[in-house]
Amino acid sequence: MESSQFIAIYLPIFIILFVILPSQEQWKQSFIISRLKRRAKKMNNELLIKFKGKEVKISTGSFGVNVVGTIVEINDNWVEVQTKKGHELLNADFIQSVKIK
Repeated sequence: MESSQFIAIYLPIFIILFVILPSQEQWKQSFIISRLKRRAKKMNNELLIKFKGKEVKISTGSFGVNVVGTIVEINDNWVEVQTKKGHELLNADFIQSVKIK
């Protein structure tokens, strides 16, 4: 097989498999992440103030963590929770649900 035939046959396949397809996968991932961020509703701090001093279970989503403890303080966008392990800080933008225990 001559080198010109090799280049004509295998170079386009190489470009498709190793250059074009991986860049499209990154684009799809960034598109999905941006859609999920737009869909998520942000927790309002005024709603969290009602639960201050109460024992609650806070969920940060399906891939996040569940925190069980007492809300100690709410500053700007951060919620301080006293748990059995100690104090934890949670970003209020990522809180999806709060349940009173």
